Amino acid sequence: MALYVYKFGGTSVGTVERIKAVAEKVKQAHDLGDQIIVVVSAMSGETNRLVALAKDMQQHPNEREMDVLLSTGEQVTVSLLSMALHELGCDACSYTGSQVKILTDSSHTKARIRKIDDSRIQAHLNEGKVVVVAGFQGADEHGNITTLGRGGSDTTAVALAAALKADECHIYTDVDGVYTTDPRVEPKARRLDKITFEEMLEMASLGSKVLQIRSVEFAGKYNVALRVLSSFKEGKGTLITYEESQVESALISGIAFNRDEAKLTITGVPDLPGVAFKILGPIADANIEIDMIIQNIADDATTDFTFTVHRNDYQRAKTLLDKTCAELGARNVTGDDSIVKVSIVGVGMRSHAGIASTMFKALADEGINIRMISTSEIKISVVVDEKYLELAVRALHAAFKLDQEIES
Repeated sequence: MALYVYKFGGTSVGTVERIKAVAEKVKQAHDLGDQIIVVVSAMSGETNRLVALAKDMQQHPNEREMDVLLSTGEQVTVSLLSMALHELGCDACSYTGSQVKILTDSSHTKARIRKIDDSRIQAHLNEGKVVVVAGFQGADEHGNITTLGRGGSDTTAVALAAALKADECHIYTDVDGVYTTDPRVEPKARRLDKITFEEMLEMASLGSKVLQIRSVEFAGKYNVALRVLSSFKEGKGTLITYEESQVESALISGIAFNRDEAKLTITGVPDLPGVAFKILGPIADANIEIDMIIQNIADDATTDFTFTVHRNDYQRAKTLLDKTCAELGARNVTGDDSIVKVSIVGVGMRSHAGIASTMFKALADEGINIRMISTSEIKISVVVDEKYLELAVRALHAAFKLDQEIES
């Protein structure tokens, strides 16, 4: 007997018909003798509807009350799915996050899980029941309902899988696995049978939307085997694991990209100790996240300092940088909010030379100018003009032969 945690997102339970289809899938697995825990999100569009209702009442809704409101979306789904399972003759029991006793901190709208009391779930599993749990939510030590932030249902599923030592955690979405890149940009993108936690973390942080990054971090920390599958068609999906058996043959595993980038440069800054802090300190104080950073030293004892921020923060960051420029007596500030970041990811970089040169040659052959470069042990990121995004992704996909199956 195996124990599985299944998680179904909003599109997978978006209608009554889809909820019934999920119930059929769960019953089939349960009939094979496996123990099943199902974690569900709110029906697609429901969270946005609730947010709109809150905004009608209060321009900046109280965060505690917001959590109480948003948690109702998943409560609807767990009850409907349990009803659908009962209709199929499959004994099921639904729980909200607080009923399960998913204990979180008190950070409303972005809480983090501290502990899970699995005794009630374990008892129902031993009785042969399917346990249906509301994702995205828990309760703090004072009994206040909390929510885990965007993508929190993935985190709930992984946390339950870790607490109950599940054999695998299956994340059912509207895609049938993790691809070498976005198939909408490169039609030759190939579904990966397996990817490591490290690679998936990099892909998620660099723009891949398949899995919420916190859930991947949680799974890696507690060694929970994750599998990404489609709710709408059969298949083995993609397994996310610690195993690196294909490192020697796979140069890179995938290409991620992020359209939400903007670049700022302050030139002619006096090259003195502490200047980086003086430039970035006000940006950090404004709670603006900084991604890539480049500093160039000139012959006249000045420096040019370039960094990237989220495109939504571009104007705020530029205003702050203009003020810093005047205070430091720097030359000027320039910016560009029509750039993108393209990244290659793969644990194979550890054991292969020439990855960067292959990447740079592929871009040069297409006449694509690189604005910034950032590297880590298993990734290389470049900033290029936004108009070259799709061309860059396709060129790199071809250069690393990602459309071809990896030889065992």
